[in-house]
Amino acid sequence: MDRETVHVKGPNSEQGGSVDPLALSPADRAWVDARLAELSTEDKVGQLFVLSSTNDDIDEIDRHCALGVGGIHRFPGHDLERAWAATRAAIERSAIPPLISGDIEGGSLSHFYACPVPNQMGLAAANDLEQSRRIASIIALESRAMGFNWTFSPVVDVNVNFRNPVVGTRSYGSHVDAIIGQALVLIEELQAQGIAATAKHWPGDGIDDRDQHLVPTVNTLAMADWDASFGRIYRNMINAGVMAVMSAHIALPEYIRARDGNAGREAFKPASLSRTLNLDFLRGELGFRGLIVSDATAMGGLNAWCERAEVVPAVIENGCDVFLFSRDAAGDKRLMLDGLRQGLLSEERLEAAVDKVLSLKARLGLHRREPSDLLPPLDDARKILRQPENMAQVNATNAQAITLVKDTQELLPIDPARHRRIAVVVEEGWNFVSGALPRSSAAFIEGLRERGFEVRIFDSEVPPTRDDTDLLIYLIGQEATPAIAQIHIDWIKLHGGSRRAMLRFNTEIPTLMISLGQPYYLYDAPEIATYVNGYSSLDSVQTGVVERLVGEAAFTGVSPVDPFCGLEQTRY
Repeated sequence: MDRETVHVKGPNSEQGGSVDPLALSPADRAWVDARLAELSTEDKVGQLFVLSSTNDDIDEIDRHCALGVGGIHRFPGHDLERAWAATRAAIERSAIPPLISGDIEGGSLSHFYACPVPNQMGLAAANDLEQSRRIASIIALESRAMGFNWTFSPVVDVNVNFRNPVVGTRSYGSHVDAIIGQALVLIEELQAQGIAATAKHWPGDGIDDRDQHLVPTVNTLAMADWDASFGRIYRNMINAGVMAVMSAHIALPEYIRARDGNAGREAFKPASLSRTLNLDFLRGELGFRGLIVSDATAMGGLNAWCERAEVVPAVIENGCDVFLFSRDAAGDKRLMLDGLRQGLLSEERLEAAVDKVLSLKARLGLHRREPSDLLPPLDDARKILRQPENMAQVNATNAQAITLVKDTQELLPIDPARHRRIAVVVEEGWNFVSGALPRSSAAFIEGLRERGFEVRIFDSEVPPTRDDTDLLIYLIGQEATPAIAQIHIDWIKLHGGSRRAMLRFNTEIPTLMISLGQPYYLYDAPEIATYVNGYSSLDSVQTGVVERLVGEAAFTGVSPVDPFCGLEQTRY
């Protein structure tokens, strides 16, 4: 049930920052200057790009490296040896040591052969900064073992709008102080172990109910409200020395209008294309001196704004230092060079951006490390990944996050004497990337059966009745994910058709609902009297839910958001 969340302020001032996270020794600065002097214009343009590799395709990595890119973003598959070989190829085929980046966010995005760590909302619900620090240390250790030196995390968005499909479980929730405390822990641990952290998504997601993967979205806050929330967050991240900020395809119209009352459409320009938001605000007013990376440039939120030939050079000209991803890498590199020749990209911005890219590499010491240190030998990596003590810590934290939102019917604990015959309605959700952990409800089902319950999967052709069912469980859960438009209960899918979608069993059969993803399903099921949030579908979460349903363990999770969605109706 709800209890007071532990709020931890960052140790630094919340005034504009002067910390230089890319400060270099004279020797490292000399390396950057030497590279800048020797690189051709085309090679400098190549360093602006960080391109994605999927399914551990070495041929794809070869094509990327042939363009002289600054980094490779890895979406590794399920085979450790193939993943290791692909990362090795990226390192060996790069003339300048590459940035190896990843979306290291946990939950179902945990790597298949690494510890299945909580997603950010799970960590916030566990509500223990020391545990969060231990988890962050495990993430850093294992990420280094897999060759990563840059992560696009933490997500420092504020989960204000519960209908937002892409923030949700990827965030630390709705409480600004908790977001700051959790994010600082992750940044400190990652960067102490040689992995650059990235605060995202500038200038702040979680207000709009749309997804910038599909459409340019808008942070509609008045500047006083922005300053009290996102402003505090970014000042703390900057003063803590976060090395990178991701500029997203999100507009901040009130800031633009304060500078130009007649801005019109320009007020809704995505930050990734906004000199005002990146250079004047983030760098000028907030004092950020690290690297600015655009969000993925294949997204609808960017490409809906203007044609690609304009988009490509404009991303760098307007303040981003890295151009992230591409559907046509060679074509986009040509467009960047064309933009330079046509004056859409200035020499000044090109030089400044490449300087930031090389400085990040130097700050991480990539140029001073042997390839075997950039990526440990495979046998060494195997020894680091999924160490038993780390798995135990991860599993304990996953279980600690599980939150009993309500049990107004006093159903719990369940036991085979009263609830032997259980029907389970399962909706497992889906993953955005193929290398994500497989989604399955097997651990939950097996956990119930091991404790003497007779469990069957809901059959829409034979709906449950009080004569054949003692308990009905809805086991659903889609973690926040890109490009899904909306996350809600699809009653047609759950119940097997539009007519059956209108069936409700809770007045006849004891019913409970468990979310293994977004924490907001009560909005679509306010009549469910017993509701649990687990935040992810990891096996240790499913096992922990079973233990708590039967009374073997206590619910300890704290809701990082309002699971009642602002409605009194959902509380009963």
